[in-house]
Amino acid sequence: MAIFILVFMFCFGIVQSLHAQAGLQPRWLVDSPTAGLLPKGSFAMDLRFYGENGILTQVEIGLLNRASAGVSFGGEQLVGNKGARWNPRIEFMGRVRVIEERIKMPALAVGFHSQGYGAYDQGLERYTTKSKGFYVVLSKNFWFALGDLGVHGGVNRSLEDGDGDGDISGFVGIDKQFGRLFSLLLEYDFAFNDNQDNTLDSGRGGRLNGGGRWTIFQRFILEFDLKNIFRSGRRSSMPDREIRVLYVQKF
Repeated sequence: MAIFILVFMFCFGIVQSLHAQAGLQPRWLVDSPTAGLLPKGSFAMDLRFYGENGILTQVEIGLLNRASAGVSFGGEQLVGNKGARWNPRIEFMGRVRVIEERIKMPALAVGFHSQGYGAYDQGLERYTTKSKGFYVVLSKNFWFALGDLGVHGGVNRSLEDGDGDGDISGFVGIDKQFGRLFSLLLEYDFAFNDNQDNTLDSGRGGRLNGGGRWTIFQRFILEFDLKNIFRSGRRSSMPDREIRVLYVQKF
């Protein structure tokens, strides 16, 4: 039955992909932002399912042609018979695209994102993977066989520095589209702000994340992510697996 359902969804997805939303820019790779934005007058709901029965909900709204904002909230042990461990607060994000992409110039966006990922450590007042905080990111798309290739890179300063490591960090990544149906994602977070002995050390050596994004229906996207592939850091014996569900709709 499971195989039948997967085959049905795949076949139906191919048909629906012909009507997939044109021009929808990737706003995130796995954890790293791009210079992409939601269209004005639209909203996106993003659900992440991660370790320890964790669920993270994020809602973002396209406010202007060059600006968006949103909130997120979640916690662990939300499924099962254990007591729920909620994140300590609602987190916020916002992004403004300062420069539009041109033939010889990448798009540039500045933003803020206070949501980290994974478990929240009350003592250090931070998530397992620190939030990006304030960031600047460049994005450039290139035509490539079977679909566009996006190249992204940026610098960031997280406000989760209660562990004593407040260094400026950075990230790079790519997204490769295969028609309108499927995309592959790859990013590398340098994690300079998480590599000292008195931190969680989850970023020593940096973090390599990858994922696959599948447009099942017109505005419904399913994603599977594999995070910290190199298993860097003393608390990372295995890569993290996450499932994301994204829905985008106009008002």
